[in-house]
Amino acid sequence: MFFMFINHNYYTVLKPLHQSKKLTFKLDRNHTMNNAVFIFDYPSNEPVRSYAPGSRDRKDLQAELDRLSSTQLEIPLIIGGKEVFTNNTGTVTMPHDHGHVLARYHKAGEAEVKMAIDAALKAHREWESFSWFERASVTLKVAELLSKKYRMLLNAATMLGQGKSAYQAEIDAACETIDFLRFNAHFISDIYNEQPHSDPGIINRLEYRPLEGFVFAVTPFNFTAIASNINMAPVIMGNTTVWKPATTSILSNYILMQVFKEAGLPDGVINFIPGQGSAVGNQVIAHKYFAGLHFTGSNGTFNKLWQHASANLANYRSYPRIVGETGGKDFVLVHPSAGVDEVATALVRGAFEYQGQKCSAASRAYIPESLWPAVKSRVGEILAEIKVGDVRDLSNFMNAVIDEKSFDNIINYIGKARNTNDAEIVFGGTGDKSKGYFVQPTIIQAYDPHFVTMTEEIFGPVLTVHVYKDKDFDQTVKLVDETSPYGLTGCIFAQDRGVLVKVADELKYAAGNFYFNDKPTGAVVGQQPFGGSRQSGTNDKAGSHLSLLRWISPRTIKETLIPPTDYRYPFMKADNCH
Repeated sequence: MFFMFINHNYYTVLKPLHQSKKLTFKLDRNHTMNNAVFIFDYPSNEPVRSYAPGSRDRKDLQAELDRLSSTQLEIPLIIGGKEVFTNNTGTVTMPHDHGHVLARYHKAGEAEVKMAIDAALKAHREWESFSWFERASVTLKVAELLSKKYRMLLNAATMLGQGKSAYQAEIDAACETIDFLRFNAHFISDIYNEQPHSDPGIINRLEYRPLEGFVFAVTPFNFTAIASNINMAPVIMGNTTVWKPATTSILSNYILMQVFKEAGLPDGVINFIPGQGSAVGNQVIAHKYFAGLHFTGSNGTFNKLWQHASANLANYRSYPRIVGETGGKDFVLVHPSAGVDEVATALVRGAFEYQGQKCSAASRAYIPESLWPAVKSRVGEILAEIKVGDVRDLSNFMNAVIDEKSFDNIINYIGKARNTNDAEIVFGGTGDKSKGYFVQPTIIQAYDPHFVTMTEEIFGPVLTVHVYKDKDFDQTVKLVDETSPYGLTGCIFAQDRGVLVKVADELKYAAGNFYFNDKPTGAVVGQQPFGGSRQSGTNDKAGSHLSLLRWISPRTIKETLIPPTDYRYPFMKADNCH
């Protein structure tokens, strides 16, 4: 259980999700603030709903899917709480039916980016003055609204706009988003209650200031929960953000923005500005009060943003915090002692859930020669049952990849395997983009362990397997460690405990999230804090208190109760012993 304190005298009635009435905010400075010592207890993870046939959840979700898919929304920018229409627009389409337009969104230009920065800086002065439990109470209200009132809406938007199945949307847009919000309220309790030791006559304390400036939030298409947390993690610590969402997730992200407002988030704390990434990023990062980057996306984009920030260091008020999670080339290492069915299931789920469009997706596997025939046979049986199609047909295990650029990139990698003697396509290898961007689940066997599909991130439903001789297991472990520049997730399948311990030590830098006898995906907030090092990011561990520490700039205050009045120390007195 966790407890929530909200003083309703501080807030006016908030804007309903589908209305355009302006949100107003008022803080009564004369009102006595609550001065209790306050702690949010450790929460439970949000239960995952099954959407089983005949269930009320399934009916409600299908109704929301029907409603959203028959509606075309107009999505404005939201700057300082105000809707801004630029008339420079783009469209949101369904990946499984790219001729179907779900929404038209407005893009930010130079003037709107400046407006968003100004709004964030203005709101910062008010928002940082809130006590931390008032900020946490807002985030907890967001969690309650998503859990009960808007769960089906957000799930349906994630399914239609980002191509997720009902289950993948549920564990992401609903459960993980809610978990981030609730667990962060607990984590901030722990952080703010950590204070230094005080000696007699001295009082020491830490103040947890937000960063001096604004945070640039750059969010990806593949996880609605990440889009929420990239904003709300800095926000709960007292920061304000300028938010550049991925163009292919704008529908669900706009709904998040509306829920934030309904929950009582003051105007300007988060400023929603879809637009061209380079145009927005260049202007934001050049600003004097750019205080931090919170990013999930490609390795190349992250590197460019970091380089741009480095070139502007002399212009900044403070050194900015750079926090990012980028790519992965995540591995499944199979020992000869592993079980066939467990490995086959992990390969299929790890590689093909959400079409392999997870930073943590299983992308390369190392399987012993003794197990490969049985594993190959079992995987083939599973793939023969898998259906690929429209997200609204809940019997489909896989859906479409996100857009045409992604489709073409994936098909290009498959073509490389088809046109070489170093690899062969074992299963799948086809795609069709005539109506939706559908790629069949594909498994490549690479005879060369350094073949391109073993080393480069593809971000699609393609798994490459290298079969090694059983006696070469130790050399294969080194191969796993040295093949990829990334270090995000990985797993080892073995029944031999000694093997698990040894491999975990030898691959300590190969994966920031490492799994024994499980697929390398599916990290849960509060259970497996997520993040990797090497070229996979800064490893700040979203889903734990560690990531929140990046968004504060602590100040130490020492009070001496009776200050000295004599500059001389005892050692300076004359020695009378002689």
